[in-house]
Formats: sequence, C-alpha cells, structure tokens
Amino acid sequence: MSTVASLVPPEDDKTLGPLLAGDRELVAVGKKIRVLKAIDWPQTMEAAFMASWEKGNPVLPQPPIHQPDLTGETATLKTIMARLDRGHPIGDWLFKTAWSYLTAAQMLMGIGTAAFTRCSTALYGRPDTIYPGQTSNAVDAARDLLTISDDLISREGIPHVPADIPAEEFAQRLRERLGPFFDKDEVKVVLDPDLPSKATAGSKSINLRSTALFSALDLEQLTEHEAFVHTATLLNGKHQPYFKSLGLGAPRTTRAQEGLATFSEIITGSIDLNRLRRIALRVVAVKNALDGADFIDVFRGFLDAGQSPVESYQSAARIFRGGDPRGRICFTKDAAYLEGVMGIYVFIRKVLQAGHVEMLPLLFAGRVTTSDVITLSPYLQDGLIARAVYVPPWARNPQRILSLMAFFTAAQRFRLDTFDLHTFVELEEQRVDESLHTPWQ
Repeated sequence: MSTVASLVPPEDDKTLGPLLAGDRELVAVGKKIRVLKAIDWPQTMEAAFMASWEKGNPVLPQPPIHQPDLTGETATLKTIMARLDRGHPIGDWLFKTAWSYLTAAQMLMGIGTAAFTRCSTALYGRPDTIYPGQTSNAVDAARDLLTISDDLISREGIPHVPADIPAEEFAQRLRERLGPFFDKDEVKVVLDPDLPSKATAGSKSINLRSTALFSALDLEQLTEHEAFVHTATLLNGKHQPYFKSLGLGAPRTTRAQEGLATFSEIITGSIDLNRLRRIALRVVAVKNALDGADFIDVFRGFLDAGQSPVESYQSAARIFRGGDPRGRICFTKDAAYLEGVMGIYVFIRKVLQAGHVEMLPLLFAGRVTTSDVITLSPYLQDGLIARAVYVPPWARNPQRILSLMAFFTAAQRFRLDTFDLHTFVELEEQRVDESLHTPWQ
C-alpha cells in the first residue's frame, strides 16, 4: 500500500496519483450538481395553495418544470468512473461518489417524470424496502414510532413550544454558539427572506429565513443538527489534505449524514416529540405518495396528524418537489432520515462493541457513509485521511454514548401497556404487605 510517509509525493505515486487526479476532477464537476436548488418550489406557490384551501376548494400546485441540461457533467462523470481503480478501496469510494453524482444529474434531467423517482430511490432508498437480515422496513418503524409516541402521551397533550424569537435575535444567539466551536473557520449566520426552508447549512454559513419566528428549542436543534454536524462535516472535508471530495455533500452520503445529524439531536436531548413525530410522518407520507396519493391527500395526512395548515403544506411540498403533485413521482429524501438515524444508532453500537473507538470521529471527517468509515479508517494511520477538526462534544466521549445506549436497551424490556399509574401504588403496597409477613418482623 502506498503511504504518505513514503519518499514519493502522493501526486507522483503510481497508485495514488490517478486517485488524486480523479478526486480533483470529481470536486470540480460535483459542485455543479445542486439537487435542492434545482427542485425547490417558488414561495408564491404556498400562498396560492393556501388561498384555495381556505376557500374549501384546494387546487393541486402546478410547479414549473425545469430540467437542467447536465449532459456535459454526466459525460465527465462517466469518464472519471471509467478511469478509477475499483480494486483500490479509495478508488472504489471515489467511484461510488461519482456514481451518486451521475445518478443525481440523471434525476434532475428527469424532473417531473418517472425517471426522477427511480433515481431518487436509488440515492435515498424507498421507505418500504426490507434489507437482508431485517424483517421490517422504514415505514414500519415510522408507524411504530407514531404509535409509541401516542402511548407515551396523547397527541393533544404534546406541549406546544412557542416560536416567538425574531430571526435577528435568534441569529445573534446562534452566533454565540458557533464562535467557540468553529475556532479555525469563520461560519456566518445569514438572514435570507427568500429561503424556502427555515434554516439550511453550508460550510461558510448557517442560513435562516429572515421572516420566520424561532423557538428556544430551535436553537438547540439547529446547533446540533445543522452546525455541529452538517457544517462541521463539510468543513472537516475541506480541511482534508488530499481527498477534497470528502468536503462534497455527495448524494450517497445523505442517509448517513441526516441520520447522524438527527442522532446528534437525540443523544444531546435537543429533539422534541413533535419533531420526532414529524420525521416519522414524512416517512409514511413518502410511502403514500409512491403508492399514488396526490399532494392534497398527503397535505391532509399531515393536517390530520396535528400539523398546522402551513406546516402541512411545507411538509407535503418537500415530498413532491421535483416530482408530480398528482402522485407516484416524488422526492424520497425525507424517507431517509429515520432509516439513517436507526442505521447510525446500530453502527455506533457495533463500532463500540467491536472495540473500534477510533472509527467514531471518522464519521465527522467529511461527508461519509457508514461504509466509508470502515473502508477509509485504515488510511488514518498513514495520513491519507486526516482526523476531523471539528467533533461535537457528545462524540468525544464514547463512555457517555455507551452508558446511554446500555440504559435505553435495557429499558426496552419494560412494556408500558402492561401497567398503568395505579400499578405503582399497588406495587408499593405489595412490597409493604410482603415485608410484614416475613419471619424477621
């Protein structure tokens, strides 16, 4: 195996040189394929749909269909893939990254057609897929989560977290969180009135919709999810000394990255039940859309589950962007969050169980999948892959993660449906009665 420690510079090494060249070409073409920007719906569509809904005669949204011409990019990607040595672990990783950009480009060129969904499911999966060794799928898990949350607390009893913090004030609070963490890079908090989402993350900034109101809980969630994972992994990838494509948000990494970001919310207690239910509801909604439910059906599903009309529109729009509001053609990314967080949970347990603590920070060394962590971890030793510059506080202490996982695994043995609140009184009375009849009394 060629190493950085060898006398030959990596660029001149017969094995590493072509891989580094492929990496540079991949970075250049990957930056041109921007999925979310290409499929986002204009904000004006929300007002039009809500007006028709309030009149009692909802009209299906009619998003403009713009299929970008990415034939040049697809040709470049195919050339890169043909030159990569898949027999080398790094070559195989670069090949799969190039494949994901090729699939994303083909998806965008098929906006509004069945090809869009075929490519989307190749990248992000389907919620009804059962993987080898499993007996259930993501939509089963989502429905279980919704049932469990209903058992824990009635839907009407879920406390509402008020969103009453103006964007400017919220931005300042977020800046105070980011400064001490990103001590080697400048990460700005930018207000944008036209931002489709409430917040997005890049390597240089966290962007907030300036017209939105935020809650105190949003501050915890955005810090852990967007900043300490999404922005951190992008920056860590850009700090890599050799393979800069680790700083790309390659579509194939979405499942693991969104799973890691959501797991970060859970492990730090930054998530709330409403958000967890929203993630599960989106999985069910993607399944319904794939089965033929149209935009209005999916909108009503979110509404019936307790979301506000505006939230329901935005949730449904996420699923149909790039697709067809009449159903079956949709964007399946939202189904990847729950599957991703379950996968990260199991992966971290297995990594720690196998005694490979050194693999955990590699989850943050760039935009990677769990498979990449296993494939690339040997190259930490020779310096081809650098350790992450930014790692969230929770991931720096494996003992903390182990203790929480051990507790929650053990707690699953207790079934809530076998007792009610009065059972606690009965149990104590039973213990007292039993003690009064023991010989030592």
